[in-house]
Amino acid sequence: MSDEAPPAGFLPIEPEGLPEGWSSRAPEESDVDALVALVSAEKRAIEGSGLVEAEVIAGEAVGQGAWTRRQVVVLDEQARIRVWARVHDRAAGRTNVDLTADPELDREQEQALAGILLAWAEEVAFTIARGRGLGGTRLDVSVHEDDDRLRSMLSPAGYHLARTWKQMTRRCEAGDEDLVTTHRREGVEVRRVAKREDGTPVAADLQAVYRMIEESFADHFNSYRESFPEFLARLREAPGHRWDHWWIADIDVDGQWVPGGAVAALVLPEDESGVEGTYIDYIGVHRMARGRGVAKSLLHTVLADAARRGRNRVSLEVDADSPTGADGLYESMGWVTGHRTESWHKDIRLEGTDDPVPQARLDG
Repeated sequence: MSDEAPPAGFLPIEPEGLPEGWSSRAPEESDVDALVALVSAEKRAIEGSGLVEAEVIAGEAVGQGAWTRRQVVVLDEQARIRVWARVHDRAAGRTNVDLTADPELDREQEQALAGILLAWAEEVAFTIARGRGLGGTRLDVSVHEDDDRLRSMLSPAGYHLARTWKQMTRRCEAGDEDLVTTHRREGVEVRRVAKREDGTPVAADLQAVYRMIEESFADHFNSYRESFPEFLARLREAPGHRWDHWWIADIDVDGQWVPGGAVAALVLPEDESGVEGTYIDYIGVHRMARGRGVAKSLLHTVLADAARRGRNRVSLEVDADSPTGADGLYESMGWVTGHRTESWHKDIRLEGTDDPVPQARLDG
């Protein structure tokens, strides 16, 4: 038996039924350029933009992001990568599936390959569910609103449209640097996550951010409980992660200051104009703190920080049917929807078990 470590993303389950002469394997370091080209081509075909951050692709394929993903690349007879499929162990009861196909594949080819790889993804998800001691999981695929090709692949495999999300952006404007001062709310103080002398964040503050986000999303659609270590590991995967982009909003409760909300943001890569942006990965307000201006205080803090850093935009994603009406708040503060994405779901259950698929807060 070889002592050589398996490649990133390795899982001993192979797609079955590939065309004659085609093959599959886990992605390797030498594949990164080809994967960047593949993702860029797909984006051009759907969005008209091929802007892709190579560091993100590398991280997901063979870097830290590969630790929680099982993935394969599918190669044609000329050993060209034509499809990249990923299965992400996102959290207990939630498995994200990503399928990137070469837009030059003809309709018959892409439909056949999609069926093969979505079946492979289910087998991988079953393995993940067994490893977690669960009776099943929910498969979740994100689809751009203009991606009719991917929709046509998902429907035959038993997926259904579950939700729509707005991808919103606010351009940085003159005067944004002073938003925190001009819009200060009494009884609300926003501060960065504290750091130790060596630059590492204080654990208690990280736990406060996690708690605020988990509890604030408890009544939202498709919300899953995620352990604290999983939460930290997943957010740190992003190349744009920075601890100084995490903030806590403390509120005054009877003379005592306690966390009432938090935001975790990251750095967006340069756009066509060569300027970076900021992305709000999560913003959460504890239910006991709602109505006190906590969300606006956090948003003003992020906007002011982005402006001071010379960035030109702050982007985020929001549920188009948010129970808190968050999209209305963002619109009132200048955010504009650039495009929408959709969540397509399929619930799978292990054969021979009556254990429910963990979905404590799927329909909140």
